[in-house]
Amino acid sequence: MSIDPWGSEIIEDYEKLFVEFGLKRISEEIRSNLKHLSFERNIVIGHRDFEKVYDHIISRRPFINMTGIATSGELHFGHKVIIDIFKFFKDSGGRNYFAICDIDAYVSRPDSRIPSLEVAKKYAVENLSHALALGLDEKDVYVQSRKERRYYEFAFEVSKKITESTFRAIYGHLDLGKIAANLLQYADILHPQLPEYEGKMPSITVIAAEQDPHLRAVRDLATRLPYDFEPPSALIIVHLSGLKAGKKMSKSDPETCVFLGDPPKVAAGKIMNAFTGGQPTVAEQKKLGGNPNICKIYEFLKFNYPFNVKLRELYEDCIAGRIICGECKLLTAEFVKEFLENHHEKLKTAVEIAKRIVYGEV
Repeated sequence: MSIDPWGSEIIEDYEKLFVEFGLKRISEEIRSNLKHLSFERNIVIGHRDFEKVYDHIISRRPFINMTGIATSGELHFGHKVIIDIFKFFKDSGGRNYFAICDIDAYVSRPDSRIPSLEVAKKYAVENLSHALALGLDEKDVYVQSRKERRYYEFAFEVSKKITESTFRAIYGHLDLGKIAANLLQYADILHPQLPEYEGKMPSITVIAAEQDPHLRAVRDLATRLPYDFEPPSALIIVHLSGLKAGKKMSKSDPETCVFLGDPPKVAAGKIMNAFTGGQPTVAEQKKLGGNPNICKIYEFLKFNYPFNVKLRELYEDCIAGRIICGECKLLTAEFVKEFLENHHEKLKTAVEIAKRIVYGEV
């Protein structure tokens, strides 16, 4: 099984991640004790060494909470779950490092998408604005291009500890831009454990499944560097797939996405046109029931809808044929519309803060 961290296709068989790459499953104890929908609804499917971080959460000891986003396009609801989990760990006592990865986005994406660092910075403002509106604080975030000298010194230290053969074995290529991006990603994950920052302690990074090659690489690098590091832990989440059949929600394919910046009515329209698990006719739906397990509307609600009891009712009503797809779409469209209206109000103050953080303006 090969995994492309930069691809747009969804992973069809998550089971192979456990068999071939040694992921561990989330225990029932963790699912029961961490009160967040990502654990309750099996959005978090696996981990690497998460027990260490979990022990620190339960015993109220500090841990590093590190995640980031590459600023290669507008933020969508597929990114929102990452921010939601980061905020959960922030509220659970994490020492917070949320990276706005503008350099990563510029060097790892083709010119057709990110032709200049300035374009990546414009997306950085957009992405960071949404992250702030979703509940992150200014002190939780940093921008790669404005990071202090020690971070870049460390990235060069990291570069001497990974070989050409190792990189090719993990990623299958030697694309120079992606090599540069990866070195910064490794520094992002590991630098909080440097003595100048938090020092040695467990750290958690939440990633979609296709990003696991990065974590395998950085965990190996942690043992090769001349520092006393804890190998970084990771939580692996199922990627929110897009509104079309067979695609993940990808900013490179806008029709699959509900963007956080979409006008509420536009977002609602996308929901109304989404692929569902319904039958061809209303009569067949009532007789045979639908299939929420392949329905993009139900999946969207699973990742975002905060009401557990109502979500379960929708699932059962769909299977039993007590609800038709149009009704479920209307409920979801109204939910998205209301969410975005409230979110856009918060954006009005977040944008200026984001500009100051990205460009250093006072």
